[in-house]
Amino acid sequence: MKTVFINTPLGFTEIQGDENGISKIHVMNENVEISIKIPEELKEAVLQLQDYFDGKRTTFTFPLNPSGTDFQKKVWEELLNIPFGKTCSYLDLSKKLGDVKAIRAVASANGKNPLWIVIPCHRVIGTDGSLTGYAGGLWRKKWLLEHENPVKQETLF
Repeated sequence: MKTVFINTPLGFTEIQGDENGISKIHVMNENVEISIKIPEELKEAVLQLQDYFDGKRTTFTFPLNPSGTDFQKKVWEELLNIPFGKTCSYLDLSKKLGDVKAIRAVASANGKNPLWIVIPCHRVIGTDGSLTGYAGGLWRKKWLLEHENPVKQETLF
């Protein structure tokens, strides 16, 4: 398993993966030393994340290889269907997965997503439109949703 640390507008980020794909992208709350040498297996993920933060990318195409239960992987697959700049509720996600009663399990799987930003768990909000639960902190969720908002608020002054 190869690891690299990059700096993003939301903090230092750890990326792990191998020839089978990227298995972890995690934002950190502490400072780490930025990786100078990027392993070949991680280069595309690093470039695509930089493009995302630069506003040049709305989808990711590098191979993913997250570890999780079958149910978690099913939830994460469904998260990949939420378009850039859009949101859905935990209830909507549960309905799409075929079991409205599974809302807590869906929320739990969402919170265990190992591929920050790439599997867009930040696009899931409360039924009332509130920003609920986000492992990276609600301020990061708010930033990501604003970053992806197709109608950026222009200042009038």
